[in-house]
Amino acid sequence: MTKATSTLLADGRELIYFDDGGTAKAHTAADTRPLDPRSEENTGELRFDALTGDWVAIAAHRQSRTYLPPADQCPLCPTTGSNLSEIPDSAYDVAVFENRFPSLGPATGSIPESPAWGTKGRAFGRCEVVAFTPEHTGSFGGLSTERARTVIDAWAHRTEALSALPGVKQVFPFENRGQDIGVTLHHPHGQIYAYSYVPPRSQVMATAARSFYDAHDGRETLMGSIVARESESGERMVAQGEHFSAYVPFAAHMPLEIHLAPHRHVPDFAALNDAERDELSVMYLDILRTLDNIYDTPTPYIAAWHQAPLDALLRPAGRFHLELTSPRRAADKLKFLAGSEAAMGAFINDTTPEQTAAMLRQVAARMKAGQA
Repeated sequence: MTKATSTLLADGRELIYFDDGGTAKAHTAADTRPLDPRSEENTGELRFDALTGDWVAIAAHRQSRTYLPPADQCPLCPTTGSNLSEIPDSAYDVAVFENRFPSLGPATGSIPESPAWGTKGRAFGRCEVVAFTPEHTGSFGGLSTERARTVIDAWAHRTEALSALPGVKQVFPFENRGQDIGVTLHHPHGQIYAYSYVPPRSQVMATAARSFYDAHDGRETLMGSIVARESESGERMVAQGEHFSAYVPFAAHMPLEIHLAPHRHVPDFAALNDAERDELSVMYLDILRTLDNIYDTPTPYIAAWHQAPLDALLRPAGRFHLELTSPRRAADKLKFLAGSEAAMGAFINDTTPEQTAAMLRQVAARMKAGQA
């Protein structure tokens, strides 16, 4: 069982250490920075877009956030005498803390009901940073299986805790990897957003899942049906385990896209049992390492962990799964979301999902044979 130790940073933000395996560290180091107390009144705005029905966060205070600092000033490295970072402990395994420059929060609560043009409110929610390792260089794919399991336990812990906060409707763990994706810190890390609304894409997926669930009288789920069909076909399958399957989806939007879904119907990280978390630690690392062995340089990606919304109507039909996507369409080319994708949401993929899956299987086979 991963041990969690909660403490506070100098401005009152929460910091939680997660220790590998059965270890138990003291974590007594204090944050000695002269920071002003963080105020929950300093929250951005949510504004309602009447044309689309979307909520948009207005977070002008994030303009001053840290941007690609030199390694000796990294805010995610353990604190030293010359670098008073966000993490005071000189030796941590995994650390999670409230973002100093949050898009949402720090206050939580409910957004306005029955919004219309001109409706706005406080940007309720919570944004957290997850430091995967004290090492400044590397990536999630370079972690040990034990450390990957610690991160999974941290995601599960935070999912459960954030889901219980007032007004939270969706908890979304994710990782942006690579400067081409827009990363502003090189240190291996991810983020967790706790939204006070169900974001647009999640709403679309949740609605589709609920419609399928109702059409089958609650006996079958949409994601369960998709996983079964992908498994039966096999041509887009990348890896299969006892508890999870990884595949390139039938209608992949991006040049590189892999979905990783559990065989059992679970809504989120917190609902995974120990055996599922153990297998996920191995399979996720294998997938990331495969991506990094396609070309001679690391592959930029977005790892989006979709969890069921907390809405009582939508949640029963929603199944936890990963969407891992990369805009890389060749060794030296990226797919940019231009007119059709960005303006209309109508994606055009330059590769077939079947070709991508075959390539990924070949790379994984070479790695297993020690040729990559």
